[in-house]
Amino acid sequence: MAPAALLLVDVQNGTCGRDGFDAHFQAAVLPRLQQALGHARQSDMEVIHTVIANLTADGRDRSLDYKRSGLGFAPGSWETRVIEPLAPWPDELVLPKSSSSPFNSTNLDYLLRNIGITELVVAGLLTDQCIDHTVKDAADRGYSVTCLIDACMAESAERHRAALSCFRGYCRQLRVADFTNTAEFTTTSA
Repeated sequence: MAPAALLLVDVQNGTCGRDGFDAHFQAAVLPRLQQALGHARQSDMEVIHTVIANLTADGRDRSLDYKRSGLGFAPGSWETRVIEPLAPWPDELVLPKSSSSPFNSTNLDYLLRNIGITELVVAGLLTDQCIDHTVKDAADRGYSVTCLIDACMAESAERHRAALSCFRGYCRQLRVADFTNTAEFTTTSA
């Protein structure tokens, strides 16, 4: 059993919007994210949130992809905050990122190694973009990765399925119900 962390990717006001991402997110994905987060907290797993946030007001620090797509939010803005139903607890890490993978624009790898994490459980938005990059980068760095497939989504069901198929070899894919019913993920102790 490996020390694990739950990584919630980009579930923030700027990606989910004031009225929610869409009906599917509100009805299906958000409740599963809440279930996974509740289980991680109850199990004393490390919980880490990433949010898309520029480091500079004009966004000049963003990745080329984010610049081309016009993605990015001003530091400290409402858009950069984790949505209220998943709001971080005081001691949970929130990492602002300016690229698709938090391994490229944050100190996530450094933090995980310092905490002693070897297993990363990933969920959030968008399956075919930031989740895909995060899963692959984590696996390339030697982490055992689990993707909670029903706690992620893309802009369409087709894109979601294609992404899951694309990164299948990089991670184990579980449903939230299976994640919450297993005792194989452990916590870390300092």
